[in-house]
Amino acid sequence: MSQSPAFVLNVLETPEDPEGQEPSPYDESEVHDSFHQLIQEQSRWVAEEGLELQQRQPETGALGASGSDHETMLGPEGAPVYSMATLRILASMPSRTIGRSRGAIISQYYSRTVKLRRRAGRPQLRDMGRSARPSLRLYDLELDSAVLEEEEKRGLLVKELEGLTAAQRDHMLRGMPLSLAEKRCLREESRPPRGKHRAQRHRGLLSCCDQLRDSCVLASHNLGLALLSGLQALMPWHYALKRIGGRFGSSVLSYFLFLKTLLAFNTLLLLPLLAFIVGVQAAFPPAPTGPVPTFTGLELLTGGGYFTHSVMYYGYYSNATLNQPCASPLDGSQCTPEAGSLPYSMPLAYLFTLGAAFFITCITLVYSMSRSFGESYRVGSTSGVHAITVFCSWDYKVTQRWATRLQHDNIRTQLKELLAEWQSRQHRRSACGQLRRVAVLGLVWLLCLGTTLGCTLAVYTFSELMIKSPVSAEREAVLLLLPLVVCLLNLGGPYLFRILAALERHDSPVLEVYVAICRNLILKMVTLGILCYHWLGRRVGTLKDQCWENFVGQELYRLMVMDFIFTLLDTLLGELVWRLFSEKQLKRKGKPEFDIAGNVLELIYGQTLTWLGVLFSPLLPAMQIIKLLLLFYIKKASLMANCQAPRRPWKASHMSTVFISLLCFPSFLGTAVFLCYAVWQVKPSSTCGPFRTLDTMYEAGKVWVRRLEKAGPRVSWLPWIHRYLVEDTFPIYLVSALLLAVIYLNIQVVKGQRKVICLLKEQISNEGEDKIFLINKLQRVYERKERSRAGRTEEAVTPPALLTDGWDAQ
Repeated sequence: MSQSPAFVLNVLETPEDPEGQEPSPYDESEVHDSFHQLIQEQSRWVAEEGLELQQRQPETGALGASGSDHETMLGPEGAPVYSMATLRILASMPSRTIGRSRGAIISQYYSRTVKLRRRAGRPQLRDMGRSARPSLRLYDLELDSAVLEEEEKRGLLVKELEGLTAAQRDHMLRGMPLSLAEKRCLREESRPPRGKHRAQRHRGLLSCCDQLRDSCVLASHNLGLALLSGLQALMPWHYALKRIGGRFGSSVLSYFLFLKTLLAFNTLLLLPLLAFIVGVQAAFPPAPTGPVPTFTGLELLTGGGYFTHSVMYYGYYSNATLNQPCASPLDGSQCTPEAGSLPYSMPLAYLFTLGAAFFITCITLVYSMSRSFGESYRVGSTSGVHAITVFCSWDYKVTQRWATRLQHDNIRTQLKELLAEWQSRQHRRSACGQLRRVAVLGLVWLLCLGTTLGCTLAVYTFSELMIKSPVSAEREAVLLLLPLVVCLLNLGGPYLFRILAALERHDSPVLEVYVAICRNLILKMVTLGILCYHWLGRRVGTLKDQCWENFVGQELYRLMVMDFIFTLLDTLLGELVWRLFSEKQLKRKGKPEFDIAGNVLELIYGQTLTWLGVLFSPLLPAMQIIKLLLLFYIKKASLMANCQAPRRPWKASHMSTVFISLLCFPSFLGTAVFLCYAVWQVKPSSTCGPFRTLDTMYEAGKVWVRRLEKAGPRVSWLPWIHRYLVEDTFPIYLVSALLLAVIYLNIQVVKGQRKVICLLKEQISNEGEDKIFLINKLQRVYERKERSRAGRTEEAVTPPALLTDGWDAQ
């Protein structure tokens, strides 16, 4: 049996070429031109062979009949079946060799060294000899010598490494994904001759100092690697979050990631308050105005008593300057510093520190939201995420048994979520089903809004009742009634919403969670709005001779404590007791699912209370940090013991973005409006606090400006900044307009990127079709050539006498 003829692209060199040299591989335009010439020459050769084949077709009728169809044959599953030569060409394509073999790695890094040499200004590859550079015309499709090709690429890589500096060569070798033995061989081969002799001469003559230096360098390098790995292990709840995500999926994991984000926000808010307000006032305590009550333990619930005379609340902070001895006068007037001095003004520090802390929080919140949007709604996201998850999500660096089991669970949960999301897209309802579903949704929303209205009226009525019946200092426990009613309504409302949501029967669990979040958010935000009106609209008028700021701070403290207690009760009764009752009495094996919407809204509600009370209680962020730490461990333990993974898995790809957005717009924006109204419009108490002698808290800035004008010409620019950049509204409008313009430009840039990505995807599709067309053309050329050679072989084998007899018979 004769060997199958190979298909060779024979391109003759033209001596009339003015340059006399072949194009180098990095000149893209010349390579494209040479490839175009190659196709033209092969097309002319194929045309000549086709004419010859048509002349000989009567003689080779059987052969021609079998090969007359020039289309590519199809396999049993409809896939094209190519010849061995075509498959050999496909296997040699760069896209199918990079990352697969050692020769491909060497070729890849050879290209990098060429680029590095061009960047360093060294001679280009076209100026070298013909034996030192690859050529497209020397690529013989008939030769399948992988070993020779790898050795050739290795030699080219060594020659390119010789032209680099020692530092560049070591950096390039260090980044190659090869074994240490291969790297040592490449380093020895690419080292200059003088360096080789010097290394051989001094290899055994290293002094003690050199050995000590090498040992120190190696030890420091190992220590740095150990510290880097330790820093990753020191990330808060790193292993716990991985375990939760692998067992319960990304939907439950999003709650704990959001809790971690809130912990970072509160830490960022607390640090400047401790540094410039709480710490300074604790170092310079004011003179006591009366006897300090003893600690009884009830203060942990009510927030009053002993805590009232501490740095916990607004009323403890003085309006005195803290760099000179000055006691607060009995008539409530403000201490007057000496002329020409710039003391540490406590009112100014209180106002500016709170403003700066909220500004930093706003910037961080907006940045987190934009980053979350960029990660969730990524431009040009791929649609083949199933294949990526199956083939590209395993981490081969994992060696420990528990880590491999955790990663296995995580990948399995991701696949469940992806398949559930794909199945939800395939389900469609009929027209009657859509109308029935809209009617049920409208009825359920009316019932939910009615429940919210009833809860709001209950809170308003009870707050008015508390105003009409004042409570003495000996009966502070009665003040817990209003927070108790609010927390009961906030706990019972979501359970009623959940019962009503069972009538809707949403197809998508993501939509079900979003609807529950929306309803719970409306309930909690309306309740907080009634309470804000109760504090600033009603309590300020009834507490004229008292420190109403302390009362508002205590109310917010009580709400936070009661909210934490009810969260613990909900976790205990709603998860642990229900699991025990279900297993013992109902004989069910299924555990309750983790309520993502209710728990997330509890976090947003608690953070809103913290932001509302930071003006009246600077240590409230510290209380929130303690609460979040306890919540994480309690919720994690209850989740592992009492809950199961969602029965309908779903991927929470945009959940973190929704949580941050809800934290920014309803929560932080509403808090900013509340605090701005309290600073600019409400008159402070005249008996306590750093603003006791002012009409509004904002006037502290004006007092500071007048002091700066008396301080001297060295700080005269500060009053100018306050007058023209703070009090004047034009810069604010200008900055707002610039911000809107930047946002609009970013939106347009994103739209333009999406259009470009769509065009690139279309171009990639066209390139794929072009490749298929070229492969089919090459296959046809090979088939014609093989038929032509077979015809010549049959003509040469047939005796002339047989041919003569055949013509005589005709």
